Amino acid sequence: MSEDTGRARQLLRDAGAVIVLTGAGVSAESGVPTFRGPGGLWKEFRPDELATPEAFARDPRLVWEWYAWRRTLVAACAPNAAHRSLAEWALHSRKVTIVTQNVDGLHARAARVAAGNGDAAHALPVEVHGSLLRDRCSGCDARSEPVTVDATSSATLPRCTRCGALLRPDVVWFGEMLDEGAVAKADRAAATADVCLVVGTSALVHPAALLPLRTRAQGGLVIEVNPEETPLTRVAEISIRGRAVEVVPVLLVRTA
Repeated sequence: MSEDTGRARQLLRDAGAVIVLTGAGVSAESGVPTFRGPGGLWKEFRPDELATPEAFARDPRLVWEWYAWRRTLVAACAPNAAHRSLAEWALHSRKVTIVTQNVDGLHARAARVAAGNGDAAHALPVEVHGSLLRDRCSGCDARSEPVTVDATSSATLPRCTRCGALLRPDVVWFGEMLDEGAVAKADRAAATADVCLVVGTSALVHPAALLPLRTRAQGGLVIEVNPEETPLTRVAEISIRGRAVEVVPVLLVRTA
């Protein structure tokens, strides 16, 4: 074990409150595709052409076809060792709040598995960008469990059982505001944390990228786990180079 890893373990163990911020690097080991770049194309469309309120208003059938395909891909993935370690830690330690930029639902799945028949609530993440595996009404804004989507025509698309408006994936699209409640909860956790553990994110997407800075401004420390240097590296107390699936379980061994 490296000196940095040992010191990070001690800081996490001694902290009174910890916020964990995760990004795409955590889920990459589970095989979750990013849907960006040359390998992220779907048919002839780019994500930024489909993940918008305008695209949904213009052609909801096409948007739902894409998201139904994405759900199929994500459903074939499973939480990895990093997800599982974080879920177990949060489940057994009331001092931990997990905040994720990911929409794949893997943190939530890991939490429910870890809890078994018990209450997984405390280990569930704050999903600041929403969840691919949840529906939201485009009319009354009600959230619900995902339904099977038939995108063969506009007439077969899922509708809200309350108001009859079209359902949509409960994810934050380009040009939309983040959920105020989720952002407020994440900010409170960052402001009161002794340590912010940042795993698998480039720390470029705002406002989530501001959370480590919030912790640091309040006198807390930042620990970064990432294979590469990021803009956050310069403000981190400890920066560990490595894959989340390898580093996180080691950091959290016997951490309470």
